[in-house]
Amino acid sequence: MDTSDPMDAREAMGTYDETRRAWDDASHKHVREYESLLVEARTARLLQCEERLLSGLVEHAEVIHPQSGHGIDDHALLRLGAASVLGVDYSPTAVTAAQRRADELGVAARYTVAELPDTGLDPASADLVYTGKGALIWNEDLEAWATEMHRLLRPGGHLFVHEAHPLVPLWTWDADAPRVREDRGYFASRHVNDTFPARGATEHQRTLAGTVMAIVRAGFVLEQLEEHPEPFWRPDDAEPAAAWDGRLPNSFSLLARRGS
Repeated sequence: MDTSDPMDAREAMGTYDETRRAWDDASHKHVREYESLLVEARTARLLQCEERLLSGLVEHAEVIHPQSGHGIDDHALLRLGAASVLGVDYSPTAVTAAQRRADELGVAARYTVAELPDTGLDPASADLVYTGKGALIWNEDLEAWATEMHRLLRPGGHLFVHEAHPLVPLWTWDADAPRVREDRGYFASRHVNDTFPARGATEHQRTLAGTVMAIVRAGFVLEQLEEHPEPFWRPDDAEPAAAWDGRLPNSFSLLARRGS
């Protein structure tokens, strides 16, 4: 007997539709900024903490980048020596623009439209899965996502995530002092995004422990976990926030290995 609540199903579908609309809006912004992103792609580098943790893992690797968006990080991965990058995104707008950039620059990156968590890609087809920077919050079922990432990797391959710290939704962006928002909680399962690109869409929220354990339960061996005071993204129109002055966590990096 199906005991699921039809209201829950309708709510989940509404959340999914909100997410898709928000991501589509963001992807059209990247199309409007095509030329500036093309310039950025020519010299793109990963963050220093990313390059340090990925040292020795990227060179000659076949990389899959789920939720690749505009794909600028893919050019950075190729610059570090990746043999190829396959970007996966469910926005045809994002995929088309990213492929156009890769073709124009003549780099070994290709893009495909696919849903998550089931990408439909061949199993054991990558040496490295690279993701993050605003991606995990759109995955409702993180355990299913981690299982799919495990499936895509060859034995001994690595999953790398660089993301906003789960505490970030709590911080205000006040310039004088860091404060905790009264409308948010660390242990909440979701919250409404009120910044670009997803104004009004629902973000799925987890604790740091919840994220790590979902990846471990999928069969990964955790190799490195670091927390960083620097945010990976700042709104263009935002004044420097006190929450970014080095006292609070604003991002984290995770490196995990697939065993057998």
